[in-house]
Amino acid sequence: MKRRKVLGKTVLGIILLLFMIIWIYPFLNIVFNSFKSLKDMMTQFMALPQELHFENYSNSWEKLNFLQVMLNTLFVTIVSVGGMIFFGSMAAYKMVRTKTRYSQVFFVIFLIPMLVPFQTIMITLTQIAKLLHLNGSLWGLSVLYWGTGLPFVIFLYHGFIKSVPVGLDESAMIDGASPFQVFFKIIFPLLKPITTTAIVINALYVWNDFLVPLLMVSANKSTRTIQLALYSNFGSQGVKWEVALPGIVIAMIPAVIFFITLQKHIIKGIAAGAVKG
Repeated sequence: MKRRKVLGKTVLGIILLLFMIIWIYPFLNIVFNSFKSLKDMMTQFMALPQELHFENYSNSWEKLNFLQVMLNTLFVTIVSVGGMIFFGSMAAYKMVRTKTRYSQVFFVIFLIPMLVPFQTIMITLTQIAKLLHLNGSLWGLSVLYWGTGLPFVIFLYHGFIKSVPVGLDESAMIDGASPFQVFFKIIFPLLKPITTTAIVINALYVWNDFLVPLLMVSANKSTRTIQLALYSNFGSQGVKWEVALPGIVIAMIPAVIFFITLQKHIIKGIAAGAVKG
C-alpha cells in the first residue's frame, strides 16, 4: 500500500511538473527572446540567448513612451477599481439589507450583464459613450469600466454581506449613526477579505485589458494605455519584435508583483463570500 501511494504521488508530481513546464514555457521564451538581437529572434527563436542585449529594454522604453503609458494605465486602474469598490459595495449592502422582492429583482438585473459577452454590446456601448462625451479621455474610460465591472463586484459583496449581523446596523443607528456612517465605519471595515479579492481581480483585468481602451482612447497617443502601446508594434508592414518583446516583459512585471503580493487573499475572499453567502 505504501509503495502504491508513493508511486501514485510520484506519477502525479511528474504530471504536474510537465503541465507547469508547458504553461510557463511561453512566458520564459518571451523573456529569453527579449534579450536577443533581432537576427537571433528570427533565426533562433526557440534557443537560449547567446548574448544579452540589455539595450532592447531601454530602446523599448523610449520608443513606446513607457513612462507616459504606464501612468495612464495606472490612473485608469486606480479610478476604475476605486469606483467599482465604492459603488459596488454600497449597492450590494443596500440590496442585502432591504428585505423586499424589489431588492432581489435588482440583484438579478445587476447579474444579467455577467452572462452577456462584451463583444455583443461593445458597439452600442461605444455609441452611448460617444453621446455622453466619454470617449477619448482616461476619465471616460474609467467610468466605462465602472459599468462593465460592477456586476461582478456586486456579486462578490452580496454574498459576503449576508454574513454580517444586522444587529451591528441597529446598534449603530441607536447610537445616532447615519446610514452612511453605519456602512463606512461599521460594515465596510468588516468586508476587507472580499474587498481585497475584488481589488486584485479587477485591477489585473483593467491593467491587462486591450479591447475597451482600443474602442475608447486609441485615437489619441497621449491617452494610450500599455496594451495599446504594445499593439502599435504589430502592424501590416511587420512586427517590431525587438521593441514588442521587452515591452511585454516590462508590462507584466507590475501585474506579476501585484498578484504575488496579494494572491492569498483571492481564494480566501472568494471562498468566504461563497460559503457565507
